[in-house]
Amino acid sequence: MLLEVKNLMVFFENALAINDLSIELNEGELVGVIGSNSAGKTTLMNALSGLIIHMRIKEKRRGGERITIYGKILFNGEDITETSPSERVKKGIVLSRERHPVFPESSVLENLKIAGYLKNRSEIEKGVLQAFEIFPPLFHLKHRKAGFLSGGEQQMLAIGMALVVGPKLLLLDEPLLGLSPIMQRTLVDAIVKLRTEVGATILLSEQFARPVLPVIDRGYVVENGMLAMFGTGKELMDNPEVKSAYFGI
Repeated sequence: MLLEVKNLMVFFENALAINDLSIELNEGELVGVIGSNSAGKTTLMNALSGLIIHMRIKEKRRGGERITIYGKILFNGEDITETSPSERVKKGIVLSRERHPVFPESSVLENLKIAGYLKNRSEIEKGVLQAFEIFPPLFHLKHRKAGFLSGGEQQMLAIGMALVVGPKLLLLDEPLLGLSPIMQRTLVDAIVKLRTEVGATILLSEQFARPVLPVIDRGYVVENGMLAMFGTGKELMDNPEVKSAYFGI
């Protein structure tokens, strides 16, 4: 088992964002976390990547809201619940955030190289080549400043930057948000290639279930921070409740 989340609970002051959530992820799988806006998907991704640890420290320093975490997060059998984000990156857990910030004044190629700052030159070159193979449009845009890319192109770049880091577990937080249907399909195809050609293990969160469910191995539906249902992608696609809530039918 690559990732185990056991009875995770996250409180922001007295508000419960994640409620007794348990999920599993095997090496090589593509798994989805499906939920509407404010269902707790981003909080889950922040907890898995360790960003919630930085948020908790920052809030405590400025006397802001108290963030409390219960439960366990295991990666390769190791308890990483309190491990810092930087240490998790070194272990191979890499997050591509919703509307992931790129360096707008730097070119596409420079952004990809910056992302590999923890790697040696040959590893960076390999990662950049993989990013261009998965996202061919980026190769033709490699000298363009990232700030001049479209939203979809920036999302490709953000995932490409995560790929250069060399993730054992790639976390994609709402990668389809704000994209046109055509760009959504393009990005979903690229995510499948990440899994089949690069061998990446991927956990993605999405509220747009329709393009995601056909390609995932398994999915977890989260509502109000709680696990509402789970199953294979096909099982969820055929579920009337999922169709009603996420397909509009």
